[in-house]
Amino acid sequence: MLVAFSVSPLGSGESVGEAVARAVKVVRDSGLPNRTDAMFTTVEGEWEEVMDVVRRAVEAAGEGAGRTTLVLKADIRPGTDGALDGKVASVEAHLNDM
Repeated sequence: MLVAFSVSPLGSGESVGEAVARAVKVVRDSGLPNRTDAMFTTVEGEWEEVMDVVRRAVEAAGEGAGRTTLVLKADIRPGTDGALDGKVASVEAHLNDM
């Protein structure tokens, strides 16, 4: 599965970069394939391991905050590996054909 998520603490001021960095560190330390962009972090793996990483990332981002928000989108496709790069490659191939 692929999970794209965005997590942010509430009530800790306008800048959330440090809190987001804590969440991204959890994802990167997990060893699962992942990518972070300006709005989301995407992680690929099996249901249990991905959801555990998301839970721990939310906990890390929320350290010291009374409230945390989470936006999550999942693509659940059993038996598929390499979707993190494969989906982008597919779009790029279609663009090259245009």
